[in-house]
Amino acid sequence: MQNRISSFSPIIDNNSKILILGSIPGIKSLEKQQYYAHPQNKFWKIIFELFNEEFTENYQERINILKKNHIALWDVIDSCERKGSLDSEIKNEEANQIEDLLEDYPGVQAIFCNGGKSFKNLQKILGKNYKIPVFLLPSTSPLHTVSFEKKLEEWKVILKILNKKQE
Repeated sequence: MQNRISSFSPIIDNNSKILILGSIPGIKSLEKQQYYAHPQNKFWKIIFELFNEEFTENYQERINILKKNHIALWDVIDSCERKGSLDSEIKNEEANQIEDLLEDYPGVQAIFCNGGKSFKNLQKILGKNYKIPVFLLPSTSPLHTVSFEKKLEEWKVILKILNKKQE
């Protein structure tokens, strides 16, 4: 089989209110050592649209935008074997310690799963007893062929949750 690939460390701090979980980085992301590095992935475009920020390719600025808006980022899979970047090709996966992360960062009040694979894996990790709300969002991957506008519309639930938490 393939070499094992590993996810990145979480991007999180004590001000994080929501956690966005992907499955595991794709080839481009692993090459660049950046979350959502594939140019066709709409993750960063959606984040910048949601928060009315000017789009940038600068990864550190992207991370700063997440932190400024109380968003944490991680993956449900710590490591796995995979040919290519497709979630359907993931084999022999090991889960990330999501529960430990949530214990270490009690300010996180909602989890958003970027696509079905992360949602299904999170259900396996946490079981049915979520202590905080979990939302399934359409994948930002270019392979998920829903229009950008439709994806953006569904991702706006993040703003509703963040705004509720600040009232």
